[in-house]
Amino acid sequence: MARICCLTLWFSVFLSALLYAQDPETATPPPDAAISEDATLPPPVYPTMDVGDLWHQLRHQAPPPDHSPSDDARRFLVIAPMLGSRPSTGLTLGISTNVAFLRGDANTTHVSTMSGSVRVSQQKQVLSSFRHAVFTADDRWFLQGDNRLNSTSLTTYALGIDSPPESAANLEYNFARLSETVYRNLGKNFFVGAGLMISAHTDVQPKNLTTSNPAWLNSAYVAYSNAHGFALTDQNSSGTAFALLYDSRGNSINAQRGWLASASYRTYFNGFLSGDSTWQELVLDTRHYVRLSKDGRRRLAFWAMGDFVTGGTAPYFDLPSTSSDGRSARGYTEGRYRGDHLVYSEVEYRGDLTRTGLIGMVAFLNTTTIGDSTTDQHLFNAWAPGEGLGLRVLLNKRSRTNLAADYGWGKSDSTGFYMGIQEAF
Repeated sequence: MARICCLTLWFSVFLSALLYAQDPETATPPPDAAISEDATLPPPVYPTMDVGDLWHQLRHQAPPPDHSPSDDARRFLVIAPMLGSRPSTGLTLGISTNVAFLRGDANTTHVSTMSGSVRVSQQKQVLSSFRHAVFTADDRWFLQGDNRLNSTSLTTYALGIDSPPESAANLEYNFARLSETVYRNLGKNFFVGAGLMISAHTDVQPKNLTTSNPAWLNSAYVAYSNAHGFALTDQNSSGTAFALLYDSRGNSINAQRGWLASASYRTYFNGFLSGDSTWQELVLDTRHYVRLSKDGRRRLAFWAMGDFVTGGTAPYFDLPSTSSDGRSARGYTEGRYRGDHLVYSEVEYRGDLTRTGLIGMVAFLNTTTIGDSTTDQHLFNAWAPGEGLGLRVLLNKRSRTNLAADYGWGKSDSTGFYMGIQEAF
């Protein structure tokens, strides 16, 4: 697997280098050039063609005039179809939308984004989400949210990184998440914040089984819930968060360079907004973006994340797990590996396949390790690696929003196809 991953990545780098043997055209720099901490490098080249320009070209029409990204009145809206396939959902179809905008001077204000999606799946699931990252003028305040409302199902497994496929049991339930954090700027790119976290799993029941079926009674979900005194039909967590954030990226939709580092300490309380237990969680997240070429058309993106239950007992569905954010661990289904400690890392190569920036590609490598006290498994003793390739189509050159289509592979023949707006990280 490691050899295949390395060959895949280097072949992608070589292919992109061949396609970019000549210098690309120059154009207006993107909004993140102004506030990036790395002032020693020239601003990356702005793409010169997106889907809208292509449409006008095919119809022999003049493209619309360019507008400055710093124009507060501009809203860069993108709407695109979504298509995917994962073991937990089967085929999914839906629609996704993203809007990017500025609430202040581009020299002192990060780009804000809002995104939402609605999908239906082959497994009769209805999945919806709304995310936002909004900076007020001069970055005085930052509002971040990740909210979901789903009628869904999930294949659950025994805890730990070595959980066998035969431990699987498919459950259906309703899921609601409210995750909202408000940050205050304490200095250039540095923020401190507080938030509210609610996670509710209701009407949990076995799919295609009765509650007296041995496959249900012996499932990891039932065993864990009974061992820790949780109800089988409803499990909720509600609490507050204290967070620190450093973000030198100018554009979180598709960062060219810069850093993101965050730490969130969350405390959930028994009885608070129907919470079922008192427990604590520490979430760490670091991302770094490096240009491999002066024009910014070849880049590397790095991601490292840790999710740790530091005290108390979390409900089964709220334990750290692969792809619980819907973006990490491409190649694995949501919740394939789960435990009370998780460490994840990923590196992704990003490059343009056309000189205009209309078509691009990515190649990524990721790995996950799980620790779990109930199964006596420890972090870094075993790994779940993944790899994959993807294509990008530039939907909006000013916000640098892509239509992303990725195919990922994991161990034990795990695969997944992912399509949506924005990069994975």
